[in-house]
Amino acid sequence: MDDTAVPTTIDDYIAESPEVVRPILEEIRRVIRLAAPDATEVISYRMPAFKGRGILVYFAAFKAHIGIFPPVSGEPALERAIAPYAGPKGNLKFPLDRPMPYDLIERIVRLRVLQDAAKASARSATSATTRPAATRRAAAKKKR
Repeated sequence: MDDTAVPTTIDDYIAESPEVVRPILEEIRRVIRLAAPDATEVISYRMPAFKGRGILVYFAAFKAHIGIFPPVSGEPALERAIAPYAGPKGNLKFPLDRPMPYDLIERIVRLRVLQDAAKASARSATSATTRPAATRRAAAKKKR
């Protein structure tokens, strides 16, 4: 990817990437869309990302690998499956000289979707109990 170009869409990012990785990036995008159909495509930190309530996953092309961010945790079987790809900070590095594990990427995104929903649910439950009593009463009346 040209260091001076700042993509504004995932289409731009893929178009500006080296030709050899474009089909891989398109397939990763398709797999993410399959696993997170309601997610919004964004560019964040100059990388393609998919956003639910928060960022689900970033992906980026590098010289010798595709990176997937943020670090994944919370499901032991998945953690074991991604261990061979773990980078120094928990990010994942999928080498371009090996078959891309699209099924693993899909599992990662499905977990991130569940985690994102759980986090949003916990936030709304917390905010409901920390609102002033008058606000909670008004909200309860509206539900009736």
